[in-house]
Amino acid sequence: MTDFSVGERPIPEPDEASRPFFDATLRGELLLQRCGACGRWMWPAKVRCIECLADGLEWTPASGRATLYSYTLVHQLVHPGFKDGMPYNLALVDLEEGVRVVSRLIGVTPDQVKPGMKLKICWEDLPNGARFYAFERDA
Repeated sequence: MTDFSVGERPIPEPDEASRPFFDATLRGELLLQRCGACGRWMWPAKVRCIECLADGLEWTPASGRATLYSYTLVHQLVHPGFKDGMPYNLALVDLEEGVRVVSRLIGVTPDQVKPGMKLKICWEDLPNGARFYAFERDA
């Protein structure tokens, strides 16, 4: 586990549908929903499959491997908890499972960021014991 100093950032509030995802993050595990009928991976949490409308969705471990689709360098402070990390890379990341997520990109300077670069999941420890995913370059 990588430990990042992130200050008093806002903490995600899980609801009933997303609780398995957030519980898994505390263990350093990335879970996504997968349809038991057609195999489609999904995020964010759903009640039915977005492909075949089946309701047999299962929380399944994801690989954590990804490719950078796009990014932006955030200069505008949107919450005081992000002040110490300004500016930061905010990325659209395509997971190996076919799901696109929004995430922070850690440990890469803006001049090193290139769409198509290979990434792997890492974890940011947040206040009050929460943890959330980020991505870093996959060597």
